[in-house]
Amino acid sequence: MALSLFGGRRSNVFDPFSLDIWDPFEGIPFNTSVANVPSSARETAAIANARIDWRETPDAHVFKADLPGLKKEEVKVEVEDGRVLQISGERTREQEEKTDKWHRVERSTGKFLRRFRLPENARVEQVRASMENGVLTVVVPKEQEKQPEVKPIEITG
Repeated sequence: MALSLFGGRRSNVFDPFSLDIWDPFEGIPFNTSVANVPSSARETAAIANARIDWRETPDAHVFKADLPGLKKEEVKVEVEDGRVLQISGERTREQEEKTDKWHRVERSTGKFLRRFRLPENARVEQVRASMENGVLTVVVPKEQEKQPEVKPIEITG
């Protein structure tokens, strides 16, 4: 992993298994008002907001996603094409009352989708997912590395 110069967050730009797309404008504040952005663009902004950590332990690949306010029924975890882990979901907009006056809208709504190409040692048939306190955890067990069989040879003499 490399440390990004833009925003100080970790980037996996050199990870051959990642399908992430680098956005050179990420984290740069633009002088636009929410009112000037079409609602379709605001809703799709949630796609880029699903932040996911991927760490590898000796036994598994572990993915953690912060998805505050979502229920497990609103999130899908799938393995497609044999080795691509896909995490998707949708955060719906709150019901608006005609008498409400909004001062600020910062929480994103809409669909999100993240995909990760899993390495060859992933046991995709044993993927487990759980969600607790708004954190999705996906565990992809790894195949155990085959240790070479060592056969002692008796020395005669």
